[in-house]
Amino acid sequence: MRSKSFQVAKWEFLERVKTKAFIIGLFMMPTIIGFFWAVPALLASKADEHTRDIGVIDETGKLLPDLNAGIAKYKLPDSSANYKLINITDDDRSEDHLKALATAKILGNEIEGYFLIPAAVMESGKIEYRSENVGNIRDQERFSKILEDAIIARRLEAKGYDPKEIRGLTTDIDVKTIKVSSKGEEKESGFLETFITGYIFIMMLFTLVMTSGQMLIRSLVEEKANRIVEVLMSSCSPRELLSGKILGLSLLGLTTISFWLLILVGVNFTMKEPFVSFDHIALLLVYFVLGYLLYVAIFVAAGAPVSTEQEAQQMTAYTTLLVMSPIALAVPAMQNPDSMMVKILSQVPLLSPTMMALRLSIQMPDLWEIVLSLVTLSLSIWGMMWVASKIFRIGILITGKRPNFKEMYRWLTSNA
Repeated sequence: MRSKSFQVAKWEFLERVKTKAFIIGLFMMPTIIGFFWAVPALLASKADEHTRDIGVIDETGKLLPDLNAGIAKYKLPDSSANYKLINITDDDRSEDHLKALATAKILGNEIEGYFLIPAAVMESGKIEYRSENVGNIRDQERFSKILEDAIIARRLEAKGYDPKEIRGLTTDIDVKTIKVSSKGEEKESGFLETFITGYIFIMMLFTLVMTSGQMLIRSLVEEKANRIVEVLMSSCSPRELLSGKILGLSLLGLTTISFWLLILVGVNFTMKEPFVSFDHIALLLVYFVLGYLLYVAIFVAAGAPVSTEQEAQQMTAYTTLLVMSPIALAVPAMQNPDSMMVKILSQVPLLSPTMMALRLSIQMPDLWEIVLSLVTLSLSIWGMMWVASKIFRIGILITGKRPNFKEMYRWLTSNA
């Protein structure tokens, strides 16, 4: 039995590892992730190339000098001013007239946009920014911070306080986060490192499950359509064929993940501040393997009865949504990893791999939680593999009409 299973596994692995699609995929996924990670960060941090003209309608007649003084600190790479403020004013100082005048300047490309500072801003604190492009968050944050400081200073002066003295008494607080391990060891760790570690684990697991699961279902459909499965079944049992396919595709997936991990480790340790923590890596790998086996068993049970490419696509989509459902719980689990709800969800077999991976990267769960989750997860894998093998044993030879739930229940309860 072992020999035949290994032969099937060897064939499944070698047939796919030599394909151009597999080789391209090894490099394409890290390239795509790196592209979508690095390019937005570079674009967001890139300095402007020319001075930007911004209009200001200051109905208070007091805040424009403060705004000019505050915005002067932002410079271009050649040390010239990043912004030039244009005072929008006229003999007719009605708001509608000035707004129409500023809008004409926007449409005439004289200014990029303008700030409307109403006369009642000291009481309301509301300011408007109008432009053809209102998506530049960086500019809006800069101007709003300067205006906020100027308005607060004016309010303090009106109450008889000295803004400079109060500013000297107030200090920005910079919170430095230090992670304390169960052994009492301390290490500086921020939210990004904590979040990325768990997030990468989840994405690698789901990538492996989806690629292997899709290949498994498509392989079954192709072999059914070409009648190859009948030849295979004459040489080995359904259990040998199933175990061989799972083993072969698992080796293929693990080869991919190992290659990506090498890239990740290389990038992580070449950076000045590593963004991934490798604490509890052995336990994470255990949850990774067990989670993979559970999800693959679900794919086998769902894919064995299908006979057409269309059914395979639908089943793959439904199963993928089921497998990816734990992502929705990632943020709540990180915010409060010790809550009773998170502890309960960590024991649900479908959620255990991802929930425990997130909690391990944040705060080490109690030993009993880890042991219980591993036991329930292992028992669930055994049960799901049993279900998958029962459905696979009969479903692999079924063609034509897809069996309903009543028929599949009969397969499960059959002693044959």
